[in-house]
Amino acid sequence: MQEAPLISLLVPICNVERYLRECLDSARDQTLTDIEIICINDGSTDSSLAIINECAAADPRFVVIDKPNSGYGDSMNIALARARGTYIGILESDDYMELDGLETMYRAAVKYDAQVVKTDFYLFWSKPTARNVRFQWVDAALEGHINPQVEREVFYRKPSIWSAIYKRSFLEENDITFLPSPGASYQDAGFNFKVWSSCTNAVLIDRAFLHYRQDNEKSSVNNPGKVFCVCDEYEEMNRYLDTHWQDRPYLRDILGRMQFDSYEWNYDRLTDDLAATFLPRMRQDMAAVRDRGALNLEIFEPGKRVSLELLLAHPELYALKRTSDGAKTRGERFRRLLRSGGLVNTLRLMAFRARH
Repeated sequence: MQEAPLISLLVPICNVERYLRECLDSARDQTLTDIEIICINDGSTDSSLAIINECAAADPRFVVIDKPNSGYGDSMNIALARARGTYIGILESDDYMELDGLETMYRAAVKYDAQVVKTDFYLFWSKPTARNVRFQWVDAALEGHINPQVEREVFYRKPSIWSAIYKRSFLEENDITFLPSPGASYQDAGFNFKVWSSCTNAVLIDRAFLHYRQDNEKSSVNNPGKVFCVCDEYEEMNRYLDTHWQDRPYLRDILGRMQFDSYEWNYDRLTDDLAATFLPRMRQDMAAVRDRGALNLEIFEPGKRVSLELLLAHPELYALKRTSDGAKTRGERFRRLLRSGGLVNTLRLMAFRARH
């Protein structure tokens, strides 16, 4: 077997022929050349496999794993087991990376013997014309060499596991893998939490390399049917804490705040009928967190604290409140509330807010 590469770049692929060449070209042309590019074809029915095989025929650094469709988590776990690199990177097949991305992250990793190196990324739209906007996950205030057990802000920022590299031995020693549920989504959330829960040596770089596509109509962020996948991920995160890091009890509080943030995000993205379906599960799960003693309201932002208390006490008023969030003026907010809930419920909600 050849000597282990510096980085194994994992590329999960399923029916993404439209964007795949741009993605794989950006992997192939990285300035850090001592890499392997592991392409996991998850049962594609379009020309994705042919594109992968074409790349592999031209460049021996490409490794092809072709398997029946079993979902993102299972694909990634297979690739993690196959990877030989000192570090692991992830590149989603509808995204692409600046050519010096891996080299920049690897140099920082070596300098600090880091477990994780995390960078910012671009939100990318390819139509009607190409547009990139820095997300600001990493900024001047957060960049540098950190211990996530001390500087805990990283837990509350968007899971974006594909704008980072991870020391492979660190992942293996801490049992950091993906939830392999077939057809599931948001499996980056559980992986992300396991990483930060275990990490004590990270480098954050205030530069963006990854272009995170926003206009792929097949992306899971545009699929409202996966209503409860976020719940499965938080069950997995709690299971992980049951078996790891008993000496870090603050992680339960962090997870409680993260869970409410994620559930609110999921609620807001759903259509009205699906949101109504999700709401009872949302309340049930957050009540269970409270009953476990893992809701530390002191670490919640003030507005989030009120929303959580409203959800637990009056879920129907919580749903009403969400219809008015985002209104630009008090008058517009009041009109939205009246239109959605009528005068009695509007007054009930206003009274609750006044008390809290």
